[in-house]
Amino acid sequence: MRPDPLHVAPSHPRTRRRVTRVALGAAVAATLGASGIYIANANAAETDVPGRLQAEAYSAQSGAQTENTGDADGGKNVGWLGNGDWLRYDDVTVGSTVTARIASDNAAGGSIELRLGSQTGTLLTTIPVARTGGWQSWTTKSATVQAPAGKQTLFAVLKSAQAADFVNINWFTLDSAPAGTPTSAPTAAPTTGPTAAPTTSAPAGEGAGWVVMDQAKWQAQLAEFNAMKPKAITNNPVRVAEFNASCTVSHAASDDPIVLPGLPGGSHRHSFLGNDSTDAFTTTDTLLKNAGSSCKPGEDRSAYWIPSLLENDKVVEPHGVTVYYGSRLPDTTKTVPFPQGFRMIVGDAKKQVATPKGAPGQFWCAGAGGEIGRSADGNWPVCAKTAEITFQLTFPDCWDGVHLDSPDHKSHVGPADSSGKCSGKFPVAIPSLSFVIGYPTSGSAAGLKLSSGNASSMHGDAFFAWDNAALGHRVKDCIVQKAKCDTFGNF
Repeated sequence: MRPDPLHVAPSHPRTRRRVTRVALGAAVAATLGASGIYIANANAAETDVPGRLQAEAYSAQSGAQTENTGDADGGKNVGWLGNGDWLRYDDVTVGSTVTARIASDNAAGGSIELRLGSQTGTLLTTIPVARTGGWQSWTTKSATVQAPAGKQTLFAVLKSAQAADFVNINWFTLDSAPAGTPTSAPTAAPTTGPTAAPTTSAPAGEGAGWVVMDQAKWQAQLAEFNAMKPKAITNNPVRVAEFNASCTVSHAASDDPIVLPGLPGGSHRHSFLGNDSTDAFTTTDTLLKNAGSSCKPGEDRSAYWIPSLLENDKVVEPHGVTVYYGSRLPDTTKTVPFPQGFRMIVGDAKKQVATPKGAPGQFWCAGAGGEIGRSADGNWPVCAKTAEITFQLTFPDCWDGVHLDSPDHKSHVGPADSSGKCSGKFPVAIPSLSFVIGYPTSGSAAGLKLSSGNASSMHGDAFFAWDNAALGHRVKDCIVQKAKCDTFGNF
């Protein structure tokens, strides 16, 4: 099991690398997207070597960021790579020899597994990683492989026995050059009808990171939903499209069945809400088969999780989390339920930036007196004794209609267009999910931290497993009809 990531000594390699990241911030600022996530771009300074596959030319990734490299050929390298992170390269011809250009300043080291087709596909070779003397001190490692002929999907999967980032990768050299430019996330094209599933040419199966939905099951769920008659509105409810699940923390673990499936202890500490069976090996079937949950209503067997909050290095669990299902769209009538096994993430666990007052992504003070100051580092509010630290996470409300998940666990969902409709790549309206998290603390000048790091790294995960009828009736009665409902779907 890896060391506890909550107790990292100041000399830990991860801490030193943050200094490097700040120093390089101006140089890589041009590659930052609006979300604050680094976007890979090829750099003209990189040498065009036959068979050279630049590490940042991935088609998809998890856990990777790019930075300007000090290596001889210039350009960029991919870094901040730790256990469970991966890079995917499409349409490459591997040949019989693979060379990796790597750098590391982590004594614990690890390895790079090169696999075909998926993160757990056929293992071509394992490239060991040891300390090279610095994060920009580069060395090459070569291995002989036996790969099938023709174009392949190549995965580089990072493995290490400890939690810290342990390697930078500048490039791989294959016997044969990659064919074509790696593809971006697939684009779904809608069919007729607001509740029909779009068609797409996306790669099939979970191997490529795109989890394609079983269309027969989805059409059956949709048929059941479309046949439901909305409940007559009574009691003159507030005309807000909303219902909720009322949750408490069920358990905590350093697991993440969405980002790091099958790797127990591979994540930072998470506080889990809902289904009390959730662990690294959770699947849709395990959620549906287990009735135990810390959320009401009982028909919601979904799993939700967030990074744990710490005050003076002690965990402060939320006293309650309300998981709202609503709609921010002007027209709520086209909203459909989540399909079984749908999963998504909001936020960025690796975003480590300052969050002074007024910055986006703020924790805030709920209750009388509100905020009365800021922590010494400026990143956390200090609340009046009659108020408490609170956070709200809001997920996208439009879906591509095809995938239950995507390689980054975000690319299958997106926002409405400028007119407030779900269209284009994301034509299907889904409930707008939101976590409102209340913590039993007012904070202090000493500040707080998350198990994932700074306040800016706050994020949430959702893995859905509702009873189809219970979810369908709530969407039909409360969201489609635009009527505020309680936890049990009542007006």
